[in-house]
Amino acid sequence: MGTVNMSEPNHHPHLKTIRFAIEPAKIAAFKAIVESYDNLATLRTDDPKQHHLKLYFSADMETEVRALLDSLRERFSIREIAR
Repeated sequence: MGTVNMSEPNHHPHLKTIRFAIEPAKIAAFKAIVESYDNLATLRTDDPKQHHLKLYFSADMETEVRALLDSLRERFSIREIAR
């Protein structure tokens, strides 16, 4: 039986993630926009060398999170990454 890393937010069964990349110069602005939506999602760095980020959110907020990403996709050149 494996161990669960409780410091990693993905240990909760109702938590979903989206992994993506954006240009480094745009990360701070993107983070500010995401954080302006109270309790929508949490943004974390997944791979700092490749500028990969991960959004963590409640499964029942997936429609809203995807809508936000879609609305920002062109402005921030968001590229989703499969894992």
